[in-house]
Order: sequence, then structure tokens, then C-alpha cells
Amino acid sequence: MSEGRVLLGVVAAPHGVRGLVRIRSFTEDPMAIASYGELSDETGKKRYRVEALSAVKGAVLARIEGVADRTAAEAVRGLRLYVERERLPATGEREWYEADLIGLAAVGRDGRDWGKVMAFHDFGAGLTMEVSGGSASRQSVMLPFTDEAVPEIDVPGGKIVVDPPAGVLPGGSTKEA
Repeated sequence: MSEGRVLLGVVAAPHGVRGLVRIRSFTEDPMAIASYGELSDETGKKRYRVEALSAVKGAVLARIEGVADRTAAEAVRGLRLYVERERLPATGEREWYEADLIGLAAVGRDGRDWGKVMAFHDFGAGLTMEVSGGSASRQSVMLPFTDEAVPEIDVPGGKIVVDPPAGVLPGGSTKEA
């Protein structure tokens, strides 16, 4: 479970010659990345003020205070932008921050150990959850992050119950589609 800071976005690339950048935002509303005030780098030591200008092709076109030209924009490529956890809104019922789920145990409905939640990915067809390291499957596997495939999430209990679609995990169920 994440305690201190949560990743909100990553600087993807410079845009033009005046220091603008494209940021891949992980907020529900991509433009909201600028609404949290100062963001920090991975170390928490450097602070950045972000001004979101517009949404462009799966990213946010933004200005970062102190980044005035293309050379400076190139220098911040790959910068991961974090916010302090307490500045985020509370989650509702059946809502979680991905950071709270990473590291939780993934357990099959039958009790088998499928490993731990490693990451979440969105390749365009919906959110997937990467699970790895369990005794039931030694390889990393991707599961759709849906109510059917992930019927139960118990953050305080430190586990996620998984019921993968047929054929996704070795030894998984053979239920019909």
C-alpha cells in the first residue's frame, strides 16, 4: 500500500521550441494534473509547478515553471511527477488508487497464490493488471482489471481475489465465455 506520494504523470516529450512538454497524465481527468499545486520528482526534493494548457493525443500539453526552451524541455523528458497522498481526494466505494493495489497478494478464488500485483497498464482496450511471482504461476501474467476477473479487493487485508478468464493463467478455470 502506498503511503507518502502517488505518481500523477510522466513527462513524455518536448513540444516545440518554447519549453512546452507533453505529459502522460495518470489522473482520471488528464488536465487535473495541474490542480494539485506543486508536484515533486521521485526523490521528493525537487518541486515543479505545472500549468496544463490542453489535451493532445493521450497526453497533456503543459508548461513547467522554469522550463523555458526546448533544451530544458529535453532535460526533463522522463521526469516522473508525484503528489503527496494527503492532497488527493478520498476514494469512494469500489474505488482505489492503483498505488494502493501494487504489492497486494493476488489469490485465486480457490486460494492458490498467483503472486503480487506488480503494475497496471492501459494498452487501449481497458485497464490490465500485471501479476507475478506466485507459486501457481512463475511467470508474469496480465489480467483484465474488471469486476469479473478481479471480484474482490481487500486493501486493509492486503489481497486481491482473482478469477481469470479461461486460459489466461496456467491451471486457471476452464469456464465458458
